Amino acid sequence: MEPTADSQNDSTTSVLFVCLGNICRSPLAEGLFREKVRARGLEERFRVASAGTGDWHVGQPPDDRMQAAARRNSPDGLDISAQRAQQFAADHFEDFDHIFAMDKSNLHDVLFLDEEEQYDGKVRLFREFDPRPGDFQVPDPYAGGREGFDRVYRRILDELVKEGEKEGGEDGEKAGE
Repeated sequence: MEPTADSQNDSTTSVLFVCLGNICRSPLAEGLFREKVRARGLEERFRVASAGTGDWHVGQPPDDRMQAAARRNSPDGLDISAQRAQQFAADHFEDFDHIFAMDKSNLHDVLFLDEEEQYDGKVRLFREFDPRPGDFQVPDPYAGGREGFDRVYRRILDELVKEGEKEGGEDGEKAGE
């Protein structure tokens, strides 16, 4: 990801992950991406956040089950508990270079706020560039059990790693890996 002209700081690339309530998928993606950036020493180059299309969880931490999946599946026990849910708003289009929606419903809801259709180039499905066949959605684990949260963890991590390998870099990794 390269910085764009509408970055808040020309040397910073801003990335926003969006799901339904901002308590499961998008905070995990934010945490994993932030951790990969930190591991590469590139915190100064990236601004990372997450949001939900709905407002019912605003101000709440990520779902306990997603926090547990992050700790359980991450080699370093990823802690996403400090994050707080926020609702996606139209001003996020200006504030972020890249906006990644976790599923088609989230994508539709985000693009609905782009009344003049000027931002669709920066809004994508998170798995849109996955070369494997499929619907490119990250399923919402909210109504499921532990296995669903673990599956979502692996799917999001796999996507970040795959994108890192595609971009190249040190040992096949990129900044966001």
